[in-house]
Amino acid sequence: MESGEASALIAGGESLSVEFKRGAANKFNDSDLVETVVCLANGAGGVLLIGVEDNGQVTGAEPRHGHRTDPRRIDALIANRTIPLLQTRTTLVQVDDKEIIAIEVPEATRVVGTTGGLYVRRTLKIDGTPQCVPFPAHDMLAHEIDRGALDFASLPARGATLADLDPMEFERFRRMAQTADADSVIADLSDVEICRALGLLRSTDGNYDQPTLGAILLFGHEQSIVAHIPNHEAAFQLFSGLAVQVNHFMRGPLLAVAEQLLERVSAWNREEELQFGLLRVSIPRVPMIAAREAIANALVHRDYTALGPVRVVINDDSFEVTSPGGFPPGVRLDNLLSVSHPRSPLLADAFRRAGIVERSGRGISQMYAALLRIGRDAPDYGLSDDRSVRAVIPLGHADIQLARLVLQREESTGRPMRLFDLQVLHELRRQTKMTSAEIAGQLHRTDGETRAGLGRMAEEGLIELRGTGRGRTYHLSAAVYRALDRPSAYVRIRGTDPIQQEQMVLQFIESEGAITRAQAAELCMLTSEQAKLLLRRMVERGNLVMQGARRTARYVRPGSESGG
Repeated sequence: MESGEASALIAGGESLSVEFKRGAANKFNDSDLVETVVCLANGAGGVLLIGVEDNGQVTGAEPRHGHRTDPRRIDALIANRTIPLLQTRTTLVQVDDKEIIAIEVPEATRVVGTTGGLYVRRTLKIDGTPQCVPFPAHDMLAHEIDRGALDFASLPARGATLADLDPMEFERFRRMAQTADADSVIADLSDVEICRALGLLRSTDGNYDQPTLGAILLFGHEQSIVAHIPNHEAAFQLFSGLAVQVNHFMRGPLLAVAEQLLERVSAWNREEELQFGLLRVSIPRVPMIAAREAIANALVHRDYTALGPVRVVINDDSFEVTSPGGFPPGVRLDNLLSVSHPRSPLLADAFRRAGIVERSGRGISQMYAALLRIGRDAPDYGLSDDRSVRAVIPLGHADIQLARLVLQREESTGRPMRLFDLQVLHELRRQTKMTSAEIAGQLHRTDGETRAGLGRMAEEGLIELRGTGRGRTYHLSAAVYRALDRPSAYVRIRGTDPIQQEQMVLQFIESEGAITRAQAAELCMLTSEQAKLLLRRMVERGNLVMQGARRTARYVRPGSESGG
């Protein structure tokens, strides 16, 4: 760590990832040091700065090894006194002419303790200051599951036997696998062989006879599920205004619960038949593929150590699926479409083999595409936090014109439209025109990926671009606006040609005496940079004279300079 980085951390004060400790070795000994490092590692990781008071005053650290401090010996001390071994990086840093010890602590995937059996974690007090508190066993389990170090479905169901599994649920699994043509081989196996193939039996003395929690979740009798996984529950709630029409809770095996929820959604999911020439299309409230993926993701990826049911809530404005626990490790709002890290790989594999979810791990992308192609908005995960994941699908009126455009194009090309293209069409339909950077930020795509996709869409006649450099913007093409029955909107967006723009500028000056760059941009529907180029061309040809400089400049007709 460099001096400037340490100074910045000190200026920011203590937090969940930054801890200050006094530099006196007799006040902060080796045991205290290891305990503090363990506390940080069981949180989000961070930095321990020794030689800094709680208020941020730098007092310096006393030598810890005779007349000096050896960073390698501190790292060795931590490694020798932690289980599992924790690797840190210690440096000596000069801040305000005083030496402090900076220990960089990684975020631990597994729960870390001291060799003396102490387990602590980082948390905040009511006043917002950090502290180290004991790490209860149930929190340790949730911690490891949440970080992907442990699969909840692989844990043994203590005291459970094969009698806790329901043969009818295995038949359900076989039927689903055969119907979806997902895994015809596994459908021919016996009940025990299916459990083995799914990794849901634990070996005891060489025999596979101990069902895991995953086996109970997928195939268990309801009473066994209640006994071994009491937090498992699902709810289907249907509202009309403030009135509750359906409020049904269930605690059965996962495949049965998934089917029940989907059946209830299907019964509610009215479709609208539309005729586009010879093309007849059904526009549902929510595409069943989107409902299926949302429900399956909630059941597979939920945190089964957390309280609360998986909820499917439908009201007048939205279709919402909520599951306890935050996103699985590595998944964020900005990479939902590109990253698939199931909280329980075993449950995810079982759902794929049963044909409930998409086998390539691109189920979220399919949800987005299914909604966008019928003119509906993409699912919104913005209300998710570290306690729950919420997928909200708006139920407003579908954009029928855009749906017609997409479906007719797919009919003519014989292939489904790319998700990127669907997203761009929706964004430009809503925001009229955008830069490449704006589109990349909105879609959480890289700049290179966005530029390549926009270039291809322009070649295919879906969009057009205007301007140069940073001022370049994209908008829907004339053909797209015609297909949307809005040709006049294209004229407004495209604006006028250069000759018309010049005439508009001259007419404005005739009326007002002068024009600024901002006024020219607004008048001709141009960016500031485009207006600048237009006015410069007119000055170079002698049509205008510039008065003033830069953004404060005014443009007048030749011979009227003295009148401005």
